[in-house]
Amino acid sequence: MARPALPPARPHWAYFLDVDGTLIEFADTPGGVHVDDALLGLVARLHHACGGALALVSGRTLADLEHRLGSVRIPLAGQHGLERRDAAGRCHTHATPPVAKRELRRRLDAVVARHPGLLLEDKGLTLALHYRQAPALAAWLHRLLASWVAEVDDLQLQKGKRVLEIKPAGFDKGSAIAEFMAEAPFQNRVPVFIGDDVTDEHGFARVNLLGGHSIKVGAGRTAARYRLTDVAAVRGWLAGALQVPGEIT
Repeated sequence: MARPALPPARPHWAYFLDVDGTLIEFADTPGGVHVDDALLGLVARLHHACGGALALVSGRTLADLEHRLGSVRIPLAGQHGLERRDAAGRCHTHATPPVAKRELRRRLDAVVARHPGLLLEDKGLTLALHYRQAPALAAWLHRLLASWVAEVDDLQLQKGKRVLEIKPAGFDKGSAIAEFMAEAPFQNRVPVFIGDDVTDEHGFARVNLLGGHSIKVGAGRTAARYRLTDVAAVRGWLAGALQVPGEIT
């Protein structure tokens, strides 16, 4: 069945945007991505045009997002909903049990030491093992980390594009969107979520429940109701909201 045509972006909607693979292209390592001035300008203008109802919802940490955004200050959700800065500037966090995290970090350090190409990213609240440069290890890593997570209550394994992330259960991009939607200036608007990865499926499901617009970037099975082909298409569609006069609600 063909998907419906994506409607033009409107300034009175509430926007929730993934970052890597959605607003910027992927890089071999998390630190290798480039946030260009054109994107920063687009985000700042759209945030203003929609009355502040725009948030980045990412697997990156808040600190990393803030560093890359520079002077652009907008609502943010990091680490798949485990940390969030609302429109009023208040921060909310949900932490991994410290004892469990230390033991998992020790085990992951040992795995990385034995296998060149693996990269362990300790985000503070989560542990992300990147295997983009060692894809042959994917199946083994999935089984190994799944067995470790099963040993600890209230943890889950979050799968992404060439990355496995150990995080507290019960929090995801969908829960972050729900928290934003309960607050001004997002409240009572039509939500829009754009993402490219399996980690974004929770966000798509939440936006579908709220009667909003869920948009998948690129190919692959998804719960999203619409598609855009790539990062350039995402930016072009978002820019359309800047051309539409409308009352800010």
